[in-house]
Formats: sequence, C-alpha cells, structure tokens
Amino acid sequence: MPGTRGRIRIAVVFGGRSTEHAISCVSAGGVVRALDRHGYDVVPIGIDVDGRWIVFATDADVLRADGEQLPAVRAAAGRQVVLTADPTAPRLVPRDPTDAPLGELADIDVIFPVLHGPFGEDGTVQGLFELAGVPYVGSGVFASAAAMDKEHMKAQLAAAGLPVGPYVVLRAGESLTETDRQRLGLPVFVKPARGGSSIGISRVDAWADLDTAVKTARTHDPKVLIEAGIVGREIECGVLGRVDAPGAQASLPAEISVDSPTGFYDFDAKYVTDRTRFDVPAVLSPDILEEVQAVAVRAFEALDCAGLARVDVFLTPQNKVVVNEVNTIPGFTPTSMFPRMWAASGLDFPALVDRLVRSALGAGAGLR
Repeated sequence: MPGTRGRIRIAVVFGGRSTEHAISCVSAGGVVRALDRHGYDVVPIGIDVDGRWIVFATDADVLRADGEQLPAVRAAAGRQVVLTADPTAPRLVPRDPTDAPLGELADIDVIFPVLHGPFGEDGTVQGLFELAGVPYVGSGVFASAAAMDKEHMKAQLAAAGLPVGPYVVLRAGESLTETDRQRLGLPVFVKPARGGSSIGISRVDAWADLDTAVKTARTHDPKVLIEAGIVGREIECGVLGRVDAPGAQASLPAEISVDSPTGFYDFDAKYVTDRTRFDVPAVLSPDILEEVQAVAVRAFEALDCAGLARVDVFLTPQNKVVVNEVNTIPGFTPTSMFPRMWAASGLDFPALVDRLVRSALGAGAGLR
C-alpha cells in the first residue's frame, strides 16, 4: 500500500558492516536529497558497524563528507528496528518487542539499498529482501554476489567472451608462483577479492613489496586478487535496466585521470583529495564510444544484473576495451561517476533515482 496521501514509502538503507560504511552514508545522503517528497515518503534506515538497523531521526544533511571527516551511523540516531522475513506481512518492527509499534513507518513499499561492500552489495541483504517479499532497487542475489567476488566476476565475463586482463587468485596460505610472476609482469595490483572503494588495494612495482601488499589485502579478505597492470585510459560507463523493454541502456562514458602518490585511483583520490580529473563525457571517437557502451551492456547482461551498474574498463593504446570490474551498487556521492554520467546523458539525479525506484516497483518482489 502506498504511504501517506498516496505517496510511495521508500526505505533508503545505508551504512553497514563493511569498510565502505562511511561512503555508503554519503551516497545515501545523495539519494535521500534527490527523492521527490511530493511522490515519496522517505524512511532513512542506517545500519551501524555492528549490524543494528536504525530508523534515522536526523536530517540527511548529516550524511555529508566534511573534508576528511566522513559520516557514520550511530545507535543513538533513532529507533532500532528489524525487517521481518515473512512475505505474508513484510514490515519493520521494533527490535525491542516492548517498544511501541512504529505505526505507518512499519509498512515499506520499496527498498533502495545504498550499501557498498560485503553485507550489502554481495547478495546477502538482497536475499533478506526477497525473503521478506519487498521490491528493491538493483541486482538480485546471484548477480550481486558474482559482481562482488572479482574472481567469479572475471570468470563470468570471460565465459561470455568479454576481454579481461591477466590475474591470479590467492586463497589463504597460497603465494604467487614464479610462473605467475613472469606471466603477470610488473606492476601488479593487489586487492581483496571481495571489496570496493579501493580499500586494501596496493600497487606493486617490485616483487620485494608483494608480501606486504598481500598482507594488507588479507586484512579485508582472506581471498586476494593479483591483477596485471594494464596500460590505458580508465573509462567508466553507467548501465540501467530498461523499464519498458528488454535489455539494458548505457550512459555516455566518463574518463578518470589521476595524479596520486599511489599511482592509481585509490580511496583518497576517489573521496578525499582533488587530485583526480573527471572528463564527463569522455572524449572518444564515435566507434570507440559505441564499443565501450556495447561492452558495458554485455557485461551487465553476462552477470544477469538488474536495475543499475557501473562498468569500469581500460582502453588500451590499441583501442582494445578490457573490462576491469562491474559495480552493482555504484556510488551516489557528489563526486560519483554514475549519477554524473547519467546527467551528461540527459537524466539528472532526481530523475535517475525516480527511474530506479519505478523500475524496482515494476519488477515487484521476488527473484529477478
């Protein structure tokens, strides 16, 4: 049932238990501010680092980055709730059964998850939404899990005939062989297999530094991905599932140029400093533009994504498009590429968010 005065009641879920907690909060602030209050009753739900769900009682303006100060969900921010997993009566209920009922806030029409990283972008919370029988924005359980785990993402993309760069996966206790070192060459990028926002990633220019980089990555994930460095331009492209037709639609791509001490697009370059230049849209010839968009849509479909995704690729000096990764819950911060690319494509931030919500409602509850 729609919320007050016929409006749709939408829960924006953010924060979470991953190392991307703060960025998720900033992204959620962007989404909350973009939602049209004439069409939606917005219920911000923050998840703190311990996993408590809290109906946010404060204004979305607290969900902003202030220089290097990033926001976080605190247990004192509002009432603690849980989402029932009963599809016959999906609702929010107080965590403490002795608390007063939530009233109208209990009934949610659709959920917009803005949870980056594990326990939010990896299919776990999507499974809860499907158990609860509540429509939600974005990809389902499988696509979310496959895109989060870079090993399986690359395997799926390669199986679909899409180009991916050379890589090696190290599980707990494993180390890089001499054969793999020769195949990958230097530099390599060492990263947690299931992570994002460039957290735990190191660029290695000398093999003597490899063990330290692997240890850093393993503080976030016991499974580590080592990728060969690819010379080329860093291009991103937004993809949206179509509301009224099969298939997907690609945005105008953007290009990222980084002047960072680490030599790559790291966390500080993404969210803290101003050492990054964004060209939105990217300056590409018509045929390369078409190729990037086609590869982005193919990657989206190869992983069985729904709703939205950001596809990151490299464009080599030979104009070969190589897929780097697929993000099923891209950032919605003021500097995030996904909303900026769609704005350049003619779909501004409020219209983009509205389209995502309408698409989720159209898909309905259950498997996707």
